[in-house]
Amino acid sequence: MSQSDTPSIPAPGEVKPVAPKPAIPAPNTAPTPAPPQPQGGLDMPRISALLAQVRGEIGRAVVGQDEVIGQILSAFLAGGHVLVEGVPGLGKTLLVLALSRTFGGQFSRVQFTPDLMPSDVTGHAIYHATSGDFRVRKGPVFTNLLLADEINRAPAKTQAALLEVMQERQVSIEGTSYQLDAPFMTLATQNPIEQDGTYPLPEAQLDRFLFKIEMDYPGEAHEFDIVEAVTGGRVGDSFKLDAVQQVMTLEQARALQNLCAQVRADRRAVEYAVRITRATRQWPGIRAGAGPRGAISMVRAARAMALLDGRDFVTPDDLKDCALPCLRHRIMLTPEVEIDGIAPDELLQDILNKVEVPRT
Repeated sequence: MSQSDTPSIPAPGEVKPVAPKPAIPAPNTAPTPAPPQPQGGLDMPRISALLAQVRGEIGRAVVGQDEVIGQILSAFLAGGHVLVEGVPGLGKTLLVLALSRTFGGQFSRVQFTPDLMPSDVTGHAIYHATSGDFRVRKGPVFTNLLLADEINRAPAKTQAALLEVMQERQVSIEGTSYQLDAPFMTLATQNPIEQDGTYPLPEAQLDRFLFKIEMDYPGEAHEFDIVEAVTGGRVGDSFKLDAVQQVMTLEQARALQNLCAQVRADRRAVEYAVRITRATRQWPGIRAGAGPRGAISMVRAARAMALLDGRDFVTPDDLKDCALPCLRHRIMLTPEVEIDGIAPDELLQDILNKVEVPRT
């Protein structure tokens, strides 16, 4: 790859956001000298510095969830969507808001309920009597980061409203397709405890998610920090995002996603992902294994994890790290295994232990 073919990522603070929104302050860091540009490949020092700033800013608001932050950033860099499973109050909404503030992106939230209609998500056409024509009112999906809160509380008809936009990055309203601006990411949440009044997500919907992340409680020390920060002379129980600063622009976010696709994954790495995915189709205790999109998701996510780690190449460890969130929602267990209370992660971990790791 020639130097002219590589998209340029300005150094952190080198390019300031253009006309930032009032709610999103511009970076307050002084410009730093740009690292020397290499003769070929990706400018990893500059990329790593920018991603470290993004991760650090999100960490100002979301405490005790470093692994989840890394996985969300990986999905964002890979241009994928995320399904987060966790009890209420762990900071899922806060995490998406913090991410949107780091690059000045638009944020929308849809609270999924049984009476929610598909048009409430995508938008609809309205007839104007004065002009005698129909005008399109775009729904909340026309954004950069969409939070589909408690997605399993809406019936399949409403859930299906996200199928087209998650796959094609477009929305069809009254026969006309409207493209969404990049970057676009859907982060859906569901509660693993309450099952009354919920609708299971269909397989086609689950397969659209790059990751299924299981969000757990923070550690005791981190929980103390959270409680102290929220109750320290503040009204209400919300965590303010004043400390989160914008450190990159929308153009930089798009460039990072393009650079992520250029991270090298050689044939041995791709074959490793395929072998893991194929093993799920014949493993004892798994009724239905992952399809080809499982291996595709693993390679995409591994590229993003390598980029976050400051590398321009994928290692087997990257594929191992992303195997569970990429595959846990793409397999179906046998009834006997479910009765025994065995989780999908246990079987997937057995597969990772048995599939031969390639030498690099």
